[in-house]
Amino acid sequence: MRTLGLGLLAGVLAWISAGCGGDDGTIVTVYAAASLSEAFEDLAEEFEAANPGVDVKLSFAGSARLAAQISAGARADVFASADIANMARVVDAGRTSAPPVLFARNRLALVVPADNPGDVTELADLVDDELVVAVCAPEVPCGALAETVLDDAGVDIDADTEEASVRAVLTKVMLGEVDAGLVYASDVAVGSDKVLAVPLGPQIRFNDYPVATVSDREVATDFVDFVLGPDGFRILWIHGFDSP
Repeated sequence: MRTLGLGLLAGVLAWISAGCGGDDGTIVTVYAAASLSEAFEDLAEEFEAANPGVDVKLSFAGSARLAAQISAGARADVFASADIANMARVVDAGRTSAPPVLFARNRLALVVPADNPGDVTELADLVDDELVVAVCAPEVPCGALAETVLDDAGVDIDADTEEASVRAVLTKVMLGEVDAGLVYASDVAVGSDKVLAVPLGPQIRFNDYPVATVSDREVATDFVDFVLGPDGFRILWIHGFDSP
């Protein structure tokens, strides 16, 4: 059997590697909280436009789920959490390559279907047992924030459903499956004309959003720098986020 020359062999191996995705140097994998979906889709689009040949692979879910996946070894380059607690889990697991940095802030919002069938006008109305109310699970950032806001207001509710992400709560409100839901302010715009925001009054609390590189790849650092830069802030502000 004839043997391949070293140059030809190297070329074949490189072709196989490229074809199989063995070198993902132009791909940055970003794990981000579900509430960041639309904002990070726009961020990714602009980052790709500014960095030809780079593709951003986005994975959205509740911060607690993402933190568990990354801590268990899931391959990611960047993690953007909806709270500090879940980022701390990833840091404690030794999975970040640089210290987290706060990049955005979000506040709680009470939303109802556009026609407000439960006639909800304030947070205290949620104590009505006849209302069907959705919240995030306590381990999810929006769930923890909701608990704090409800405690501050002295409102004790028995939620009918606890969801794994804020978008699951929003979806139930948009579909009219519940009378009210506690989500983020940035989700109100996502709900468009299918939801109505009910003022929370003085019971306003915020979640701070940290971002960190998980891998030490240059493209991960570049993406985080983009998020923290003026273009990143502009996009986040458009989608209803505040500066930290």
